[in-house]
Amino acid sequence: MPELPEVETTRKSLEPLLHQRLESVTVHHAGLRWPVPESIHSLEGHSLQAIQRRAKYLIFQLDHLQLLIHLGMSGSLRLTDPSEPKRKHDHLIFRFEQSELRFHDPRRFGCVLLHPSPLTQKLLGTLGPEPLEGGFDADHLWQQLQRRSASVKSVLMDNAVVVGVGNIYATEALFTAGIHPARPANTVTHSEAQRLTDAIRQHLNTSIALGGSTLKDFVNARGENGYFQQTLSAYGRKGLPCMRCQTSLQELRIAQRASCFCPECQPLAIDSFIEK
Repeated sequence: MPELPEVETTRKSLEPLLHQRLESVTVHHAGLRWPVPESIHSLEGHSLQAIQRRAKYLIFQLDHLQLLIHLGMSGSLRLTDPSEPKRKHDHLIFRFEQSELRFHDPRRFGCVLLHPSPLTQKLLGTLGPEPLEGGFDADHLWQQLQRRSASVKSVLMDNAVVVGVGNIYATEALFTAGIHPARPANTVTHSEAQRLTDAIRQHLNTSIALGGSTLKDFVNARGENGYFQQTLSAYGRKGLPCMRCQTSLQELRIAQRASCFCPECQPLAIDSFIEK
């Protein structure tokens, strides 16, 4: 699933569309997570003024109108030449003056909606702070953690606490900070919250610089892979030696997601805290 760095990488790769006029919108399959509104054609004839990101949502500003896109589990946006053959899961095609933007989503968990609407305002209204902006710091994270007895990893992946810290980046940040993923959130100290905040920012910034993570099929809008996966220390490394101490990494499931950790570098004193 594309996480914050992958969405930010996509946003940057779409900048060639800025100030181009949207000539037409073709909907080949409206049945995404929510139906694509018929009013999407009201965007035609307007120029793209800005592309912003909020959490894992992309917001396209077309004159006075806005389009909100979420890539879901398997979605991608690709800039293509209009002559390129349509692929099976290209559900929407946005024809701009110089190129086409195609929304591709095999599992159809993504969304393409006009914004603002009651639905989009609900989707954005419950989001926490951006992890790379000023509203997210050790004080905020520690206060949020103190309110929860759930595992620290599940709290990190709660978009009401901080947006965009998905499974990959939560796993890596916890390893860097030396905190077991199943540890109760309210046992994390302020100094540990500072380490965790720093680690989250470090890994997100590094991933954005490397074009995100291509673990399965993620590519940016130019069809380019990301390379953050080559730097992974914990995610997906079950059974491999820890890069710090050579202990074999272990794995458990937290919030239905696989969580690799080092039992030596990320100790957990009470095993009963591990979520089943």
